[in-house]
Amino acid sequence: MNIHEYQSKEILRSYGVAVPNGKAAFSVDEAVEVAKTLNSPVTVVKAQIHAGGRGKAGGVKLAKNLDDVKVYATELLGKTLVTHQTGPEGKKVNRLLIEEGSNIAKEYYLSFVIDRQTAQVVMMASSEGGVEIEKVAAETPEKIFKEYIDPVIGLAHFQATRMAYALNFPPAAIRKASALMLKLYAAFIGKDCSQVEINPLVLTKEDDVIALDAKLNFDDSALFRHPDIVELRDETEEDAKELRAAKSDLNYVNLGGDVACMVNGAGLAMATVDIIKFYGGSPANFLDVGGAATPETTAEAFQIMLDGGQAKGIFVNIFGGIVKCDNIAKGLIDAAKIIAGEGKPFPVPVVVRLEGTNVDIARKMLQDAAIGNVMVSETMEGGAEKIVKLVKEAEKN
Repeated sequence: MNIHEYQSKEILRSYGVAVPNGKAAFSVDEAVEVAKTLNSPVTVVKAQIHAGGRGKAGGVKLAKNLDDVKVYATELLGKTLVTHQTGPEGKKVNRLLIEEGSNIAKEYYLSFVIDRQTAQVVMMASSEGGVEIEKVAAETPEKIFKEYIDPVIGLAHFQATRMAYALNFPPAAIRKASALMLKLYAAFIGKDCSQVEINPLVLTKEDDVIALDAKLNFDDSALFRHPDIVELRDETEEDAKELRAAKSDLNYVNLGGDVACMVNGAGLAMATVDIIKFYGGSPANFLDVGGAATPETTAEAFQIMLDGGQAKGIFVNIFGGIVKCDNIAKGLIDAAKIIAGEGKPFPVPVVVRLEGTNVDIARKMLQDAAIGNVMVSETMEGGAEKIVKLVKEAEKN
């Protein structure tokens, strides 16, 4: 789960992390009122969306007076901001963060993430802040420093101090930088985060160390322990299909292509996405119906995949273990009745590959139903190749 920058900063502030004074605004008038309370010679007006790259896209403005704040707030609120992370469709700006400016001397990058290979949290930092860390990793990897954190001991003081020295903080700021790192780690653990990213972390000309930007991601599996975090969820920033799928206990991720996939099991789902790419197709989604799939949830999965017209074809790839193949078949038949109508063909080609529990019953059900545009494949490879071919033929027509 993601939250907005201003929400992230409120959480970090509660852990004693130094962040600029500021407040969210949902209207132009509110933005001006917040700016008045800050009484800062420079006021920063920042678009609040769940995506990086806002500055380069014009989503961060520096206002020198209240008139500037009003102009920038009017410009940003309601605007669709397109960044390298939003895709070409962009995201609509519904809220702003109005905060005081900072007297910046130097920018750094700092984050805490989970390294699954070592099963540890790793603190990662660079003296090259304010830019994409991927670019730094590709062009100057020697400028990225890491500290692996023992899960029993936690982040040790000497590790934080060592990182502060590695980043070449001036002597007057070493303790402030290391203290901030320790507080960030406390927030990471305390709120069950999957990522805490500060980009940039800044050193001011007064030798203060401040988290100028903040991005917090949370482990969805631990949200039951944090109702306060759940309340911060902004569903307008999330994919509508993913939200709808979650309500039916379906694991759905939009991948932007046109060949929809319905699979059981994350491993098989990833393999299905790969094989569609192998045959020249573009996967529309990752959809794992899980082991508890019922005809009702299967029918809902079909409706989600077809919603909005993104999917031009569907590949159903099920290996029945816990989930029974006949449940999938019944769900497909029910979905056809709901979506197309009794006795009418499915609106897009569907290729079904079933193996495992009750597969013979499932295949007979599909054969007896005789749904137009629904075909059965004996193999995964054959099914993937067939659906990609059908979608490409449909595009030509």
